[in-house]
Amino acid sequence: DKVLIANRGEIACRVIRTAKKLGIQTVAVFSDADKNAEHVRLADESYYLGPPPASQSYLMGAKIIEACKATGAQAVHPGYGFLSENLPFCEMCKKAGVVFIGPPPGAIRAMGSKSESKTIMIDAGVPVTPG
Repeated sequence: DKVLIANRGEIACRVIRTAKKLGIQTVAVFSDADKNAEHVRLADESYYLGPPPASQSYLMGAKIIEACKATGAQAVHPGYGFLSENLPFCEMCKKAGVVFIGPPPGAIRAMGSKSESKTIMIDAGVPVTPG
């Protein structure tokens, strides 16, 4: 089993360490700015994404899917931020047959709508402010 961590820095390091404890192989992704970063050194494999701006590397869902396919990673862990709550990326993973380790598309969609989120909270019995 192999998971690609679509993030960098400390969160990527934590995911990599945990995966290794569970016997899961890891793939780190990196931009030019991160090629010597700790998360790249800790992972079993690494995959180059592109230039330093996140908009040209870490936020490019198609590049992340390409990295999964190229390395044989069956799943992607988005870490925090970047693609962790990105509905189009989550759906892209599903379409590509890559497991997205995070909330399902429906949950991301619901939490992206303030009114839908509030309805879910009310239905669950959570006190909410009227209005």
